[in-house]
Amino acid sequence: MPTALADPPPAPAESAAAGSTGANGAVGASLPPTQQAPVRACSKCGKPLDDGQDWCLQCGAGAPDSLRVRTPTWRSAAVIFTALAVLVAGAGGAAYAALSKSKGKAPTVVKTVAQAPPPATTPTTPATPLPTTPTVGTPTTIKPTTPPKIPLTSTPTPAPATPIVPLTTGSGGSTPTSTGKSKANNPATPVGEAHPEALLLDTNAASTYNPYNYAASNFGDPSLAIDGDASTGWTALVEPSVAPKMAEGIVVDLITPRKLSALGLATTTPGMTVQVYGANGEAPPTSITDPAWVALTPAIVAKKKHARIKLGGSTTAGQAAAKKAYRFVVLWISQAPQSAVGTPEAPGHISVNELELFPRKSKS
Repeated sequence: MPTALADPPPAPAESAAAGSTGANGAVGASLPPTQQAPVRACSKCGKPLDDGQDWCLQCGAGAPDSLRVRTPTWRSAAVIFTALAVLVAGAGGAAYAALSKSKGKAPTVVKTVAQAPPPATTPTTPATPLPTTPTVGTPTTIKPTTPPKIPLTSTPTPAPATPIVPLTTGSGGSTPTSTGKSKANNPATPVGEAHPEALLLDTNAASTYNPYNYAASNFGDPSLAIDGDASTGWTALVEPSVAPKMAEGIVVDLITPRKLSALGLATTTPGMTVQVYGANGEAPPTSITDPAWVALTPAIVAKKKHARIKLGGSTTAGQAAAKKAYRFVVLWISQAPQSAVGTPEAPGHISVNELELFPRKSKS
């Protein structure tokens, strides 16, 4: 009789083969239901999921054991809060250290301020010089320097007396004399400054009188003869072929006829033979021989650098002519001094540095 501990009898070959293949020929079809692998499905739409598939291809939901559906644990939160606590503690420690350092320096500032009071006592010493201020009043002794004496030394120096300049006449005339009032031995002094009673002329009142049409380059600027500066003047070339004879002059336009008493002359070429003529009309006569020109003086040799030629001369006709009013007055130069003749290679020049006209005073 067999026992329970004996080995079971071997199964028949047919039954073993049938058990391995199953009813539809699959191996392991006869295994118990508890030994089969579980089937994974989407928790949202129920579609089966393959092994290792973390996402549903139908709805996109995560598998139950994927990272997307896992919830954070308390450990990660604890790590974050611990890091924040450490940072807050460090910041608090740094702030405390900074405050403690600033508080530590404050006592040193108080000590330095405490040393300031000693200099405050020093300003009391300057109070002592105050009694010495009365000594400032002692410079009153400067009063003896009387300032009125200063103007007294500068007031004297009266104007020097003007010398009388004699004039000699040319051929066929008398020898009148005239007084010159320009400053002696100072040809650069303006004649107008020495003769304030002379007529004030326009800057373009003077022009070159050239009836024989010499080259314009032979003459200088006539306005320089009436500019009040004796260091400049009108010049005329002395023609070597006819020297010392000359035939030109300088004419002044008074715009309106005026009665004249004298003509002032300043020159750096004394010894010229000159004559004064007067005329009226719209323009000066074109020739010196024109009867429209009235001789106001005879031909005169101006031997000095400064002269005042009295108009009228010594004849009755001349004096009568000088009492009339004239618009144009010409200083006619008929001969140059021998010193101004020069040579053909270097011709000389004559100069009229200043020409002034003096009005006739009306008798009251």
